[in-house]
Amino acid sequence: MDYKENTKKQVESKTTEYVSKGVKVFFFILLGIGIAFLVGYIVMRLWNWLMPELFDLPTVTYWQAVGVLVFAKIIFGFGGGDGPGGNKKSKKSPRMGSCNPLRRDFSEWKHYDEFWKEEGEQAYNKYIQRLKEEKS
Repeated sequence: MDYKENTKKQVESKTTEYVSKGVKVFFFILLGIGIAFLVGYIVMRLWNWLMPELFDLPTVTYWQAVGVLVFAKIIFGFGGGDGPGGNKKSKKSPRMGSCNPLRRDFSEWKHYDEFWKEEGEQAYNKYIQRLKEEKS
């Protein structure tokens, strides 16, 4: 009897899990469609508010505004933001940093001010003196 009850509970929990996931998927699909319609409406309103007055362009309908939005997305990209030839998801191997000649270790720069106070000005003056001697 215990086995039947356990199986029944498992089936019920899986069923409620699948139903809740299905409801969530359905809700997000409806939300996406709603946002798409809202964005098209906003583009239409902005176009009809700005473009005729600024550039003497005609007003557009809702579907023309959606077409302009899709066309702009095709021309200017979909907001990936990874730059030319880049891929956000690809990570460089840890060894690449050591192979890069432009990468420097700046950990020793904390001693720069101390060095300049002790030796830097004297070394610079010696360098200037040597340059003057070479010219003459």
